[in-house]
Amino acid sequence: MTTAPPARRTRPLSGTLLRTLPALLLLLLAVAGPWLAPHAIDAPITAPYAEAGDGAPLGGDQLGRDVRTRLLAGGRELIATSLVVAALVTVTAAALGTVAALRPRVGRLIDRSADVLMLLPPVLGILLVTLSWPAGGRLALIAAAYVLGVPYAVRLVAAAAAPVVATGYVEAAAAGGERLGHLVVREVLPNLRSTLLALFGLRFVAAVYVVATAGFLQVGPQPPEADWALMIRENAGGVLLNPWAVLAPGIAIGLLAMSVNLAASALVPPGGRKAVTAL
Repeated sequence: MTTAPPARRTRPLSGTLLRTLPALLLLLLAVAGPWLAPHAIDAPITAPYAEAGDGAPLGGDQLGRDVRTRLLAGGRELIATSLVVAALVTVTAAALGTVAALRPRVGRLIDRSADVLMLLPPVLGILLVTLSWPAGGRLALIAAAYVLGVPYAVRLVAAAAAPVVATGYVEAAAAGGERLGHLVVREVLPNLRSTLLALFGLRFVAAVYVVATAGFLQVGPQPPEADWALMIRENAGGVLLNPWAVLAPGIAIGLLAMSVNLAASALVPPGGRKAVTAL
């Protein structure tokens, strides 16, 4: 006599949409922001650090440029850069972490390499990569965030993959002669969906942090480019004259980080972490 498998718990669709909606709206606003901006990003329209007025609801920055315009135009590149970094780090960590769990000798080599990279202070790593990269720019930021993010991500995936690798069906597939690629893609990774979704959200937020830190260190986006991190650095000296020049981009970065984390947690299958742990 056979018994039916237990029904999988599902999260109400309305709850998932509600938790992902803030991130979707913010992403759409950031993408469309440059087209919605009422002025050119480098056009002075007010006095330096002018208070909020009719023509500039958020006032002016240190050069009299419209803070609202630069806020609308400053999120697209930051979000695009962070998405690329999060995707690259998650894919790399998924492959290396799973291989490390399946092949202990290779895993020890990966662990030692990760240990070396984790010893590198983040600020020093950002400076080393961005200053040595030819011409710098966004590619340098992506490279810096990638190098800093992979070691931690690999450790997380390897720890999550270890109990999956120890299950009978993976061992049976390995004993049956299945290749490493098959074991990684078909046997292990499908059981790590919740871990990888959570990891993607975490690496996105970490990438935002790296890009923002690069802006503060003056090795990221350069004037007159509109960028939220750059806006904070440029206008820090006039925060008492027009606080919105600093608060508005700071709030935008904070909302971006929180909304993406909320969306990532909403997309994790209910009971996913428990299922992986129990294997």
